[in-house]
Amino acid sequence: MKRKSILFLVLLLSIIGGPRAVAQSVIVDATIDSLQIYIGEQAKIKLQATFDADKHAVFPVYPDTLVRGVEVLDIAKPDTQLLNNGQRAVVTQTYTITSFDSALYYLPPMEVLVDNKPYYSKALALKVYSMDVPIDPENPEQFFGPKTIMKAPFAWEDWYVAITAALLFTPFLLLLIFLTKRIRDNKPIIRKVKVEPKLPAHQVAMKEIERIKAEKIWQKGQPKEYYTELTNALRTYIKERFGFNALEMTSSEIISKLMEIKDKEAIADLRALFQTADLVKFAKHNPMMNENDANLINAIDFINETKEKEDENAKPQPTEITVVEKRSLRTKLLLGAGILVLVMILVGSIIYIASELYNYFA
Repeated sequence: MKRKSILFLVLLLSIIGGPRAVAQSVIVDATIDSLQIYIGEQAKIKLQATFDADKHAVFPVYPDTLVRGVEVLDIAKPDTQLLNNGQRAVVTQTYTITSFDSALYYLPPMEVLVDNKPYYSKALALKVYSMDVPIDPENPEQFFGPKTIMKAPFAWEDWYVAITAALLFTPFLLLLIFLTKRIRDNKPIIRKVKVEPKLPAHQVAMKEIERIKAEKIWQKGQPKEYYTELTNALRTYIKERFGFNALEMTSSEIISKLMEIKDKEAIADLRALFQTADLVKFAKHNPMMNENDANLINAIDFINETKEKEDENAKPQPTEITVVEKRSLRTKLLLGAGILVLVMILVGSIIYIASELYNYFA
């Protein structure tokens, strides 16, 4: 009978105490990573709550201060861990605090609401020290104030942009001077090459003889210059017309070469002209006025008698002649815009280089 009573009592206690054994309590704890800090340094408070995973917890939010004199700088996101196969939850909230007044601060318990029921952590303390200037114990009367700001050491990396701007300054300046001068003189930046037909050899020679005739060098007492220019015009004509280099040959060699390919009557007057020219250039011969005129006529007659007949159906041989292009209004506007851009680049470069030098030496 006694044994049955004991078994009944154990069964009754298990029925009554079963729910309490299953339901576990809420645990709230707070720790601080540093109990002592200097003014302006930071400390971190970890507020940790352990409770059943099916419950909901709300951690305290501090807008700016934890207590008077202790500021809250940051509140991190809560970190949640599950234990006992997901039946229990451990949530940690980190608060970053600081202080700018030296004192011993009492940090009251922090409240966590679990299913709207408050639970409290233990109280904490924080000691904040002022950053005193160290004093030499052997010479307490000496006091050295704060040091001045030290200049950063020279580094080429800090000057790469300024050096590049300086190197680009010179070519841009030269280009600006060139464009300004061209637009001031109304000259084109680019010359246009125009293809024009090449004149026949006899026409070129006749133009040169007409020039010599108009200048009348022999009347100015310069017979040597006159015959030099006249024979050079004939030598150039012979080279273009007959295909041998008469410019590098003597007068007798030219006459002998022409005798092989032309009749003697057409060359007789040319021989007399070359003989007179040789006497003037090498023997200081001074021919008469009518002799100079006669030699000029002989040169013209030789060119007319030996010139190549023109083919009306033949296409003229082209030659390149450089012609200056007139500047249009559009070109002037583009030049003006280019000059303006160059001026802006140069002014910007000067300002940047000057500011860098000022900041370095200031």
